[in-house]
Amino acid sequence: MALTEVYWDHHIPLPKLSPVQAKVTVAVVALLCFINSYDGEFVFDDSEAIINNKDLKPATPLSNIWRNDFWGTNLSSNSSHKSYRPLTVLTFRLNYLIAGGLHPVGFHVLNIILHAVISVLMIDVFAILIGGLYYDEKGWILNHAPKTSLLAAILFAAHPVHTESVAGVVGRADLLCALFFQLSFLTYCKAFNKGCDRDETFSVQWVVVSLMLCAAAMLCKEQGITVLGVNAAFDVLLICNVNVYELGHRLLFRKNPPDIREVLRMGLLKRLGLMSIGGLSMFYARWRIMGTGPPAFTEVDNPASFEENIFIRIVNYNYYYSLNAWLLLCPWWLCFDWSMGCVPLIKSATDWRVVWLLLLWSVLIGLINQALCSPDSQRRRTLTLGLVLLVVPFLPACNIFFRVGFVIAERVLYLSSAGYCLLLAYSIGHCSHRWIKYKKLTCVMLLALLSMHVVRCALRSHQWRSEQSLFSSALSVCPLNAKVHYNVGKNLADGGNTSAAVKYYREAVRLHPNYVHAMNNLGNILKEKNELTEAEELLSKAVSVQPDFAAAWMNLGIVQNSLRKFEAAEQSYWNAIRYRRKYPDCYYNLGRLYADLNRHVDALNAWRNATMLKPDHSLAWNNMVILLDNTGNLGQAELIGREALKLLPNDHTIMFSLANVLGKLQKYKESESFFLHALRINPKAASCHGNLAVLYHRWGKLELAKKHYELSLKLDPEAPGTRDNYNMLRRKLDQLKHSAP
Repeated sequence: MALTEVYWDHHIPLPKLSPVQAKVTVAVVALLCFINSYDGEFVFDDSEAIINNKDLKPATPLSNIWRNDFWGTNLSSNSSHKSYRPLTVLTFRLNYLIAGGLHPVGFHVLNIILHAVISVLMIDVFAILIGGLYYDEKGWILNHAPKTSLLAAILFAAHPVHTESVAGVVGRADLLCALFFQLSFLTYCKAFNKGCDRDETFSVQWVVVSLMLCAAAMLCKEQGITVLGVNAAFDVLLICNVNVYELGHRLLFRKNPPDIREVLRMGLLKRLGLMSIGGLSMFYARWRIMGTGPPAFTEVDNPASFEENIFIRIVNYNYYYSLNAWLLLCPWWLCFDWSMGCVPLIKSATDWRVVWLLLLWSVLIGLINQALCSPDSQRRRTLTLGLVLLVVPFLPACNIFFRVGFVIAERVLYLSSAGYCLLLAYSIGHCSHRWIKYKKLTCVMLLALLSMHVVRCALRSHQWRSEQSLFSSALSVCPLNAKVHYNVGKNLADGGNTSAAVKYYREAVRLHPNYVHAMNNLGNILKEKNELTEAEELLSKAVSVQPDFAAAWMNLGIVQNSLRKFEAAEQSYWNAIRYRRKYPDCYYNLGRLYADLNRHVDALNAWRNATMLKPDHSLAWNNMVILLDNTGNLGQAELIGREALKLLPNDHTIMFSLANVLGKLQKYKESESFFLHALRINPKAASCHGNLAVLYHRWGKLELAKKHYELSLKLDPEAPGTRDNYNMLRRKLDQLKHSAP
């Protein structure tokens, strides 16, 4: 390769900075864009990957992260998502250990720092792809396109499509994958540093290190394997300087067959062989780890992939590609989820949206034509490698090799956006070179573009700070997305605003009539509002659509119990247990049904099952004590109560129930101790004051009884029986007072 400057570089409307200044500038831009997300909450998928993931907890063996998927489910389970990302989970675990718990600030800060580091490293990646691979005497990369690489890195640092990956903690997988992707590429480039080994055309050791970093990228996210494709393209196009168009033309027309001896002498086949062996080994290991096969996705996750007509399927896939391209070009309409009707299927060739497909492929064919046929070698190289960096990392998400579980996912564009930024920086440089007299206009337009991106990043990362703002922001982008309405409703319900939640749940069911989770949650709210008939209809439909929906079966049982349909309720509970054998809450509700039917032994057995499955199930323990107390089995009630308090030593409800039992057994001192302990935990419990007063009344400690009766009535003037007992005590005290000498 001849040592030449990139001819359009000095026309880029940016100041020429030193390498250190350039990297500091890019880091500052990256931090400026996303810094306001540092104190955000855990949102959306963070709940499953972080909050509910036991693999983060110090009590969980570290070896579990190598056996479980990203969400903490064993890979051999049929319910596993099969996303194997142990290195990402390991960083979550380290965050947990350092912060001493689930404090989101540390998680967010690390994400922001990672994005800044990746953006800085992009300068070196772009410098090589645009200006070629050269090293100085000290082994540092020489940048022959300083302005273009700086502009591309700034565009990357400030691209709003990255918000999901940076502001959402789950996006850590994309960030770590991108980091190891870059390191794998840069170490592959290091293999051609002649200062390392002058006797060989390349260093096998650095190629092996590159493969190891590729494996690390793959252990952060599956997309990491695509760095091998980028490395191979870089080797062929830049290291071996192969003109793909000329080579193809000669092979096709058998004219002047190419002399491949020079390429062989440079060791290309050896390097490609090493990468092929490494890549196949990684694929095999990943296949073995995945266990039972690929994950099972539903039609709502990716409707086009379930379309039987192959033509319609291909058309919709290409429409998805055009939408991804539009998000890179104009990242103003961003949404946390694009499934469930957000992007209606194209059903015929007369659909006007087909225009977007034609436009996408017209642009791509134009770029490919320039990349292959341009007489300008620098343009060919830059466009070809830019397209490679744009397309290759996107391949795992394109539905060609396997079905993916989404329609559009902004996070999968994190790496591909680097290729887009490279192409955009080249375009700006080319226009600046061609239209020198419009340099000021180009400068103003570039400044406006960067300013809009920075502002959009700041606004979007602010929306990712809480679920309420995140979900609400999606309503204007994807009003047809049932999941958006469901999540808004769920967020409102979790915040206690169930009346407002009903509206969004109903809209989710209207948009997607078979949305079982929306029906289940709406049914629960209607149950609490005592609108039992509609609740039963919704829950019955939910289990008819998805017969193995255990939670819906349990909730249906609760509603049927309230409607006094006892046999149907019992059957619903057993259906729930059949589909989820370890379901303590269902056993608890089944016990309540049996208690209502006076089937006391069955009730006790059900509650005992609940406590065996979940030893800290307070309600089940407490109900056993109360039932045994009410049926006169005071000795057994005492034993159960003491057993429960060994597991739940600070549970004031169990202390209260046990204290009542001990009082009836005339163990007044112990009973008093438990009542007082319960009141220290919950001093405003009127019933506890009232029952302690009854104990003192029986015990003969009348002044203490009077004190606690008064406290109980102060907290709850309508407490049943307390005022009568208090009046009885006052009469007795008056009698004692008058009878005293």
